[in-house]
Amino acid sequence: MLTLADIDTDAVALLLARYGLRLVRVSDGEPIPGSYWGDCEAGLIGEAVYARDDTPVHSLLHEAAHLIVLPRERRDAVHTDATDSIEEENAVCVLQALLGDALPGVGRARVLADMDAWGYTFRLGSAAAYLEHDAAEAWAWLALNGLVDAAGRTLLAPPRTDPATS
Repeated sequence: MLTLADIDTDAVALLLARYGLRLVRVSDGEPIPGSYWGDCEAGLIGEAVYARDDTPVHSLLHEAAHLIVLPRERRDAVHTDATDSIEEENAVCVLQALLGDALPGVGRARVLADMDAWGYTFRLGSAAAYLEHDAAEAWAWLALNGLVDAAGRTLLAPPRTDPATS
């Protein structure tokens, strides 16, 4: 499992900053604030993603993706659990793999493999199979929300607004 200690943390912080997020490093052995799963898993509170050196990269990217898909005005209310719907959760699973491509030495293939190793379950048997053959709705959700282009590349979209408040 690839961890934060294995990669360039400055690159992670820069990637998160592109989306208006902050990486907050947690000291070894300390509990991770806002962690849904506990142990070494990443946490989220507001616009901050919390991680330790032993935090799996896929976990950090998953939690960051939860915040990225939210309109900025809703991020402040987030603490530990950010999922609104199954559609959003599916989009987050795709987005976390795409974000892996933006990090040197990571890539989507590694993120997908680590998702499988961690225990994500998909009806086609693997995260890669899901991404390639079963995620059409998630891709459409990401495109509709301005987070990917037609070629499946992540976009740095202008700040999203919540349609319910527009």
